[in-house]
This record gives sequence, structure tokens and C-alpha cells, in this order.
Amino acid sequence: MCKAAIDVPMKGGFSFDLCRRNEMLIKKGLQSPSFLKTGTTIVGLIFQDGVILGADTRATEGPIVADKNCEKIHFMAPNIYCCGAGTAADTEAVTDMVSSQLQLHRYHTGQESRVVTALTLLKSHLFSYQGHVSAALVLGGVDVTGPHLHTIYPHGSTDTLPFATMGSGSLAAMSVFESKYREGLTRDEGVKLVTEAICSGIFNDLGSGSNVDVCVITKVWANRVPEKPPVAQSSHLQSTKEAIHSQRRLVKVLLTRITPLKQMVEVTEAGDAMEE
Repeated sequence: MCKAAIDVPMKGGFSFDLCRRNEMLIKKGLQSPSFLKTGTTIVGLIFQDGVILGADTRATEGPIVADKNCEKIHFMAPNIYCCGAGTAADTEAVTDMVSSQLQLHRYHTGQESRVVTALTLLKSHLFSYQGHVSAALVLGGVDVTGPHLHTIYPHGSTDTLPFATMGSGSLAAMSVFESKYREGLTRDEGVKLVTEAICSGIFNDLGSGSNVDVCVITKVWANRVPEKPPVAQSSHLQSTKEAIHSQRRLVKVLLTRITPLKQMVEVTEAGDAMEE
């Protein structure tokens, strides 16, 4: 082989080498994987002091209600939270992974995490899997640049909006937002509107149900005191999660004991070697 052929760099772009193989497998009767129908209603909006996220708490497994109190609002950073819709394992794994990366970044820089950093990590990971990771996310947070609200689709595309809904109950929740949302909402007005949007998804979507979780993230998130959850409306339980995390206290080591382990090893004559 000549040297000129070796030095030619590989061409970039997408690879379609497996298209013929996949077409042959489909002709032989192999069924391509299909998406899993899941039910969820997650919403978010920007109000005058920050961001409010909301979600229902029903986790379904086909026609079965697998969990009535599933937490769909995931911690990303002390000032950033993320609502997840789709496969429960995918949403938890993706948010936990990015949350760990944000924690390492805070250790390295000594500064709070930016919302755009979490957004970039999430959409890059989802795009690399081309939608096979079933995680539709609503990301909200407040940093030094102000409040931010983003939606991230399973294929990696994103939107930046003042209010957003995702999940199978998103259409019903969006109808509430489009009719009642306005700029400059107060905290109580925002919580009430998010609760109404989630309840609309619960009433009109069989995959959404149980309780309403609300997370309020404000500009002074580090100095706020947890407030009591608002009174439950109708027959639906409503709980409020404040984006507050106290500083971790160091644990003092009182005693360290090391016990060496002694193990007797018996050496015997080896027989014929086993062939692989």
C-alpha cells in the first residue's frame, strides 16, 4: 500500500454501513424495536422571582399503576431541578449522571452550576443515543444570569420558553397555560397555575394521576426557609418542594481500626491444563 493512501484522513459525517443489514433482517421477519407508551404530565413556568416546576406522581407499567408516589422532579444542583417524562429508569439514570458531573464541576470551579451547562450535558447525551434513551425533560433553574426554563426531547432537540409542558398529559396542561399564563406572576399565582395545569393533565390523561408535586426555585434559593405546603385543593394532595439544600456538615472520625486478615493458601500439583 502506498504512503499516500495511508495518510488520507477518514471522511467525516454519518455512517450508513448497517442500513443494508437492517433491511435484510427486517425482510427475514425481525421486528424493529418500538417505543414504550408512558404516561406523565410535567410542566414548568417562569414567574417574577424564579422558576416553578410541577409533575404528577403516577408511574405506569402498561395498564398497571406501578407506583402512586413516584418522584418525577429530579435534583440536578442546589439551584437547578429537572422534571422527567418517559421511561422511569432512563430519566433517573440521565439526571443522576448529569447531576454528578455538575457536582464535580462545582468542586473544580468553586462556583454554582449554570443552567446552560446542565442543558448542554443533557442534550449531548440524549443526541448521542438518537432517541433510544426515552427521556423527555423539563429543566428549570436560577443562576447568576437569571431564571431559565428549557425542554429537552429524547432525540436531543431543545426549546427555551416562558412556560412548557411535556408528557402524555401535556396538551391538557398546555391549554391551561395558554389561557391563563401572563408575565410577572407572583409565587402564589404561579404555584396555583402549575397545580391547575397538572390537575388538568390528571383529569384528561389515564397515565397521569395521584398527587401533584411542585418545586419552587428562586433567586435567593440558598437563604430561604422551607414553607408549609399549601392547603390541598379538592381531593388532590398537593405538596411543595423548596429548592433548598443546607450545607453538608463534616463527620468527625472518632476511631479507626485495621484488622489484618491471614489466609492459608494450599499449593497442590497442577494437572493437565484446561483447553479453552
